[in-house]
Amino acid sequence: MHKVNELQEHLQSGQVYRRADLVQWSNSVDRHIQQLICKGVIQKLSGGVYYCPKKTAFGDVPPDDVILIRAFLKDNHFYMASLNAYNSLGVGTTQLYNEKLVYNHKRDGRFTLNGRQFYFLKRSRFPEKSSQEFLLVDLINNLKFLAEDEESVLMNVAQKVRSMDKLRLMRAVKMYAGVRTKSYFEKLIQSENMPHAV
Repeated sequence: MHKVNELQEHLQSGQVYRRADLVQWSNSVDRHIQQLICKGVIQKLSGGVYYCPKKTAFGDVPPDDVILIRAFLKDNHFYMASLNAYNSLGVGTTQLYNEKLVYNHKRDGRFTLNGRQFYFLKRSRFPEKSSQEFLLVDLINNLKFLAEDEESVLMNVAQKVRSMDKLRLMRAVKMYAGVRTKSYFEKLIQSENMPHAV
C-alpha cells in the first residue's frame, strides 16, 4: 500500500492534527501532507496545524473551536471566551465581536486559525466555566477592547455591583483581576462601604 494511503487511513474526519501527530504514520510527512491537501483529504488551518474535514451534503463542516484550540496549543487547559458574553450582564454593552479570547498558559497574541481570529491571552489563572462575577471582572480587565463608551460602562458596573454577592465578587477579583481592575473594584467596594473579606 502506498505510504500516503497508510497515513490517510489513520485520519479521522472532524479531527485537527499537528504535523508532529502525523510523523508517527509517515516516513515523509511533509510530502504526504501536501499530497493529502491536494486531494482535499486535509486542510491547512495554520502553520503546522491541519484539519480532516467532516463531509456533509452541504459541504465541509468547519472544525470545532475547542478541538482547534486544543491542537494549536497542544494543551487541554484553556478557557475560551467572547466579548459578546458581556452583553448578558446588563451594563450597557451591546456590540457584537467576531474575535474570540483564549485564556491559556502558553501563548500571547492574535492568531488566525481556519480564517477566524483568536486573541490568545497568557494568564496564570482562569476559570473552567464562566460566572457572572468572573464576567464582570473580565469586562473591566478587557475594557480597552470594547467599542462602548468607557465611562458609561463603568457607571453601569458600579450600579450592578450594588445588587451582587460582594463576597463572591471579591473572590473573583482576587483570582482573576489585573492590577487596575483590582484597584477599581476595591475603591468601588470601599466607596459603597461594602464588606470585601475573601
